[in-house]
Amino acid sequence: MTLIDAIILGVIQGLTEFLPVSSSGHLVLGQEVLGVLHGKNITFEVFVHFGTLLSIIAIFYKDIAEVFRSLLKGIIKPSGIGLLLKNDSHFRLAVLIVLATIPAGFVGIVGKSGIEQAFTNVTFVGVMLLITGTVLFLTKFAKPQPDKEVGWLSAFIIGCAQALAILPGISRAGMTISSVLFLGVSREQAARFSFLLAIPAIFGATLLETFELTTEPIDGSFIWVLIVGSIAAFISGYIAIKTIFFVLKKDTFSYFSFYCLAVGLIVIILS
Repeated sequence: MTLIDAIILGVIQGLTEFLPVSSSGHLVLGQEVLGVLHGKNITFEVFVHFGTLLSIIAIFYKDIAEVFRSLLKGIIKPSGIGLLLKNDSHFRLAVLIVLATIPAGFVGIVGKSGIEQAFTNVTFVGVMLLITGTVLFLTKFAKPQPDKEVGWLSAFIIGCAQALAILPGISRAGMTISSVLFLGVSREQAARFSFLLAIPAIFGATLLETFELTTEPIDGSFIWVLIVGSIAAFISGYIAIKTIFFVLKKDTFSYFSFYCLAVGLIVIILS
């Protein structure tokens, strides 16, 4: 893998991790075009995932700090958890994120072997992109309410939507934000919850990939590939998050559907 390959794949990872077009699907397609075999660059995937994780932290560091502060309160005084759930919005947010993370964690562990096979099937990625595009188009008819927030049932439903995004071609951001909008939650809350929910999802995926790293030393020249790819993923991820907030504010989120549908059809035809 060259530095140019690293920049291209890093940018693809960063943009598509948060734009509703499927990062996993685009990485499969990008590696196919560049001739980089999937499964041979687990180390690179770990680093670019870490880059996108840093982009979320850079934007939501205040929320993250408040969530950890609230969680620490609950750990120090378990008897006060009931009051925290009622009065502390950040503690409630933390619990909702944990609840929404369970479905994806379960699917990731139980269906790991089948999911890995899906990453080698380009046609499958094309079909999943069509599904993503259809869901995004339907958000055009969603009726989000400015004052509605994520609740217990809606958090679990959003978590199930995120679990589907383990498949290449199904967008995590697309499925989670769309499901929040369908549930009537405000657009700003939809984006905020989706991106904060991405933290344990990306962190978990990065840990799983880290466990698969070989014990062989990394070649010195490849270290620069990892650094450059991570930086590219961080910068493009930061831009993508800001873009989503802008798009949701303008009520043009469904426009991404045309891109997914077009790419899906092209992939199916060419494969």
